[in-house]
Amino acid sequence: MKAGVDILIATPGRLIDFYKQKFFSLKQVEVLVVDEADRMFDMGFIADLRYLFRNCSAYDKRQSLLFSATLNHRVMELCYEHMNNPVRVAIEPEKAVVDAITQVLYHVGQHEKFNLLLGLIKKEAGEKVLIFSNTKIECEILEWKLNHNGFNAGQISGDLAQKARIRVLEKFQEGDLDILIATDVASRGLHIDNITHVINYDLPQDAEDYVHRIGRTARAGNKGTAITLCCEDFAQHLERVESYLKNKIPVAWPEEELFLEEKEGK
Repeated sequence: MKAGVDILIATPGRLIDFYKQKFFSLKQVEVLVVDEADRMFDMGFIADLRYLFRNCSAYDKRQSLLFSATLNHRVMELCYEHMNNPVRVAIEPEKAVVDAITQVLYHVGQHEKFNLLLGLIKKEAGEKVLIFSNTKIECEILEWKLNHNGFNAGQISGDLAQKARIRVLEKFQEGDLDILIATDVASRGLHIDNITHVINYDLPQDAEDYVHRIGRTARAGNKGTAITLCCEDFAQHLERVESYLKNKIPVAWPEEELFLEEKEGK
């Protein structure tokens, strides 16, 4: 890096670390690219990003490109603060209707959600099940609880080292793991064939994330099932998701037999 590079790729925090150690000067930046800007807000990187913008060459002395899955008011505010009359370029969003996917919604209390998950996995018995949670902490908890209850599960989240992530994905693809648990951020760029079931353990806040999630199944002409567990903690997102889909997600009412008792122990 000290010898000079044409392109430098880094997370905001790591870039600031090297900058403060005087490995390079941001004043010489000719092109600045920010990828997944909306996720920068979600992951708490926005203060670091603003720091980098302030210490770069002036906005009218560089070319700036910002990519974002969603252009909400926070992202647009960032654009107008630190870019030079930015031009907005939008591509057609991912198609919201996936005909080959059977969608099912269960309304369930938070206190019974894991019990229902156990019953659904046992009933469906899918060869490859992908479970989405909204937080990395919940991913880790689900991994432990599912394994403790007799399932072969692994998880990928933001804190998992790259080598460990690759090992988990290989085991899932090869069939050594039946269940993979992931966050939206950790699953970006994930391509795994023959996923039979996608389970939204948590309903996502972003409607497009819902489409991205369920689109992991029913690929290459196959059929798939997407199951969503809607509890009181995330029910406020349902209207937004269904509005984006332009359809109501079919609701199923779970019978008592679907609620399996969780195995005790630590």
